[in-house]
Amino acid sequence: MNFRNYESLDLKFSEGTNIFYGDNAQGKTNILESLYLISTTKSHRGTGDRDLIRFGQDEAHIRSIILKKEIDYQVDMHLRKMRSKGIAVNGQRLRKASQLIGLLHIVFFSPEDLSIVKNGPAERRRFMDMELCQLDASYLHDLNHYNKVVEQRNKLLKEISQFPQLADTLDVWDEQLVSYGTRIIDRRKQFIGDLSQIVRQIHEKLSGGRESLLITYEPNTESTLLADKIRSARERDIYQKMTTAGPHRDDFSFADGDIDLRKFGSQGQQRTCALSLKLSEIRLVTEMIGDKPVLMLDDVLSELDSRRQNYLMSTIGGIQTFITCTGLDEFVNNRFSLDRVFEIERGTAVQNNKQ
Repeated sequence: MNFRNYESLDLKFSEGTNIFYGDNAQGKTNILESLYLISTTKSHRGTGDRDLIRFGQDEAHIRSIILKKEIDYQVDMHLRKMRSKGIAVNGQRLRKASQLIGLLHIVFFSPEDLSIVKNGPAERRRFMDMELCQLDASYLHDLNHYNKVVEQRNKLLKEISQFPQLADTLDVWDEQLVSYGTRIIDRRKQFIGDLSQIVRQIHEKLSGGRESLLITYEPNTESTLLADKIRSARERDIYQKMTTAGPHRDDFSFADGDIDLRKFGSQGQQRTCALSLKLSEIRLVTEMIGDKPVLMLDDVLSELDSRRQNYLMSTIGGIQTFITCTGLDEFVNNRFSLDRVFEIERGTAVQNNKQ
């Protein structure tokens, strides 16, 4: 209620493929965003809570019934302009929003993700973090605390330019950076290692055996060397007024043989890499949690050729899927399964299973 352009909306979804179609700017992606928000506590667009509330309103309410391992969970989320969000599960208020993460696992694929290979390392770190936070509560804890420490340390570095005597207090923050950062690096290394094995298999099939994809973790520094690197970077950090060493500077690479696809891959190669990455994410989540994630495809099929479309749709059988598109022709022509279809227009949704 009062979320984005929806005054009120009540939908019942299929356990199979759910299609939302309609013209652009009608609210298709907003539905996916609400589901993503109630699963991860954040918007996939990076939008702040207050900007998710319908124009002219002070708060929004999202309710979702999640069936997990034959148990129903009612998740309620209140977004308020002047206060932090409130979340309750089965009527019990959560003390921290992060306690919700992991109840429902989401794999979200949008046209922007097709650029994850060629864009900067911040997007690739975000991919790692969003997936690991859903899978590992300890990682979520360490990442939240690490980011807060970096923020506080950067604030202190700016103050040192005016009050040099404060430099001695950096030791306290550095110890915390090492403590949290070491665990983050080790967990990311394991995650990329596991993901790389799955990606190689999927990418070989997706490229018709023409390419062999290798994903490699590129930490800013190894976990065993983090303390030394932070210590040696102190003078530079004070000069630049920012923390220059640590896992907030990590990256990972995509390579076909000796070719770095981030820099030298064609657009087609980069898109195939991104698709392989998302499909690998589905399999990795399934193997790790013993349950299948929910897949969301936000206007992404129109960006793929028919071969990649067919491969994608053939691999997601048995997974609850939400797809947005501007029309149904692409599905009808390729005979994709349409379990439940909603036509979206100006903040309304009408179920229409006519093909």
